[in-house]
Amino acid sequence: MKKLILPLLIIQLAACVPRENTGESATASDMVLIPAGTFMMGGKSDQSDWNEFPRNQVSVSSFLMDATEVTNAHFKKFVDATGYITVAERDIDWEAMKKDVAPGTPKPADSLLMAGSIVFRPTTGPVNLDDYAQWWRWTIGANWRQPEGPGSSIENKMDHPVVHISWEDAKAYAAWAGKRLPTEAEWEWAAMGGLEDANYPWGNGSIEEAFDKANFWQGSFPYLNSVLDGFETTAPVKSFEPNGYGLYDMAGNVWEWCEDKYHAGAYTQLSQQQDKTNPKGPRVSYDPLEPYAEKYVIRGGSFLCNDSYCSGYRVARRMSSTKDSGFNHTGFRCVKDVKKVN
Repeated sequence: MKKLILPLLIIQLAACVPRENTGESATASDMVLIPAGTFMMGGKSDQSDWNEFPRNQVSVSSFLMDATEVTNAHFKKFVDATGYITVAERDIDWEAMKKDVAPGTPKPADSLLMAGSIVFRPTTGPVNLDDYAQWWRWTIGANWRQPEGPGSSIENKMDHPVVHISWEDAKAYAAWAGKRLPTEAEWEWAAMGGLEDANYPWGNGSIEEAFDKANFWQGSFPYLNSVLDGFETTAPVKSFEPNGYGLYDMAGNVWEWCEDKYHAGAYTQLSQQQDKTNPKGPRVSYDPLEPYAEKYVIRGGSFLCNDSYCSGYRVARRMSSTKDSGFNHTGFRCVKDVKKVN
């Protein structure tokens, strides 16, 4: 998306320390081996945004990656085992939140600081696509268990990706599972599935003809979804064919958190490094649109992406959000280092 998140006073959730790792391992989605390789990281088409340049030749070591996004069933096992409470289920801590907003920002009403998250609501007709507040709603009571807000449920969606997940939540799950979040370089390399410089996980075919390849918005965003792909919101994982590495939903369905901090000029910083093997991302975060906010990278797009507004299903597309924010189109998947045998 051009602007993924609402003003910080509306969307940011409390920054709280995750519970301690219980040491238990997770029964998570099957993992697939992603081979080592070298590729040109960054913008691959005329849709590329300025933060996808300059391109850099990057090398990554082999690693294991979850074949699917972490599902509601997987996340429930984690919560049942640990008692973990997600950020969206906690009331907002204003003292923590105000660190990411401009100095002097007044405290919002206590009614806005109750536990909740951001939920997409379609508009009734065409709107200014720069005014993203028209389709995002701060919803008290929205969280991974109630993805559309109070009264909604995941009872029949256990094989759907878990949503309303913050970076903190994803990190907590990954630590419990004995895994980690992917770096931005690992994610982009894996998304191409062995294809050279591919624009999408399936290659370079037109997105207009790709409704059977990924879960994204067909029609006129944000008011008319023709649902050619069969899903108005999230889809069960493995609803579409995997890429060449056996990874599902690397485009669309839900945005996926990466380990890296987001910096608008990260690729310029990377170009100045002599060694571009397994890059870990910038040491500090910077978004010129929200300079006080510490952000982390999200990749892959979601069921809301459309070329008129968001080409997030491109493998090189870089977006970001604060580590304590979540939406009903944001989830994650994990990776794991390959153990070397001497």
